[in-house]
Amino acid sequence: MQGFVFQSTKSILVEPGSSSRIGELVKALGCKSVLMVTDPGVKGAGLLKAGLNGLQQSGVAVTLFTDVEADPPVHVIDAAVKLAKDANVDGVVSIGGGSSMDVAKLVALLAVGKEKLDDIYGVGMAKGPRLPLVLAPTTAGTGSEVTPISIVTTGEGEKKGVVSPVLLPDWAVLDAELTLGLPAAVTAATGIDAMVHAIEAYTSKRLKNPLSDALARDALRLLGGNIHEVCRNGGNREARHNMLLGSMLAGMAFANAPVAAVHALAYPVGARFHVPHGLSNSLVLPQVIRFNAPAAEHHYGELAEILVPSAKGGSADRTKALVEMLSALPTELGLPTRLRDVGIAAKDLGMLADDAMKQTRLLVNNPREVVRDDAFAIYEASL
Repeated sequence: MQGFVFQSTKSILVEPGSSSRIGELVKALGCKSVLMVTDPGVKGAGLLKAGLNGLQQSGVAVTLFTDVEADPPVHVIDAAVKLAKDANVDGVVSIGGGSSMDVAKLVALLAVGKEKLDDIYGVGMAKGPRLPLVLAPTTAGTGSEVTPISIVTTGEGEKKGVVSPVLLPDWAVLDAELTLGLPAAVTAATGIDAMVHAIEAYTSKRLKNPLSDALARDALRLLGGNIHEVCRNGGNREARHNMLLGSMLAGMAFANAPVAAVHALAYPVGARFHVPHGLSNSLVLPQVIRFNAPAAEHHYGELAEILVPSAKGGSADRTKALVEMLSALPTELGLPTRLRDVGIAAKDLGMLADDAMKQTRLLVNNPREVVRDDAFAIYEASL
């Protein structure tokens, strides 16, 4: 019997309209002035309204930082930290996507104490303290509200992670109302991202554990069972709620059984070609599963029972059915399916393979060892 450690967000509020309660949550944490971290799209869509009203009613002062970019670069984090320090806030809130929540985590850490961003990349380097932190996702994808991870773009083609339990927020607030207006393409890409989190957690070599396994299975039931409906009918509140819950469960799973080669190969695609993270994952996912099958066929076969219940035969047949289903899913949801569809050419594959091999934090979790030639071959097959 192998022991394991499982860590997640301390408190979770799952309720339609719950973003209006953020004020009472941060006030109970002792906050009098908070930094609200988000991006221009979320602000422009009016998604901050309920949260800001709740903060005002609770007597909590708010400073807005709305300059978050996708795959946030260092200068965005530096600017947000400076604003937090200048405003002398005593808490941090984010209503936004994964990038906004990742920035908020780092602001809560870096705006207090003496730690520097350059010193905390990697696993367990950030020690704290941090400011009180409340996160409310506006997409059903990243699961950042329940992960101890922030991803930073540190240069052209390179992303680094800060991984530490101190980044887990005090509250995760899941309000499906915040996701109702999400465009179908974004809904599809972020939903597949969440599915990848569950799939990679379930097949993670290094820290696979029974709690993550159970969460990953339930996540895939919710995500696979609702993703077509939310893309067809974005106003379906129950389907939106199920997707948000599935994304959170997948986040809990991969926070403790980390992701692997899909993410390692997706990161350079996003960093070099500015492809949204969920779509980057989707583009390489089928070929990574094909590559991993000799080492993880049994586990893929078990997941096929959830996502392709009609699949027959042994693990090999069910894995094949899983790959076929995941290959067809982007087309069914209206997403690009090949790397060439997002502007990547054969001449770019060597660069991408070189970048992917830098993601050692992720590759160590893959069920099958990946060397540069393997990465190149996977990109080539995905082109």
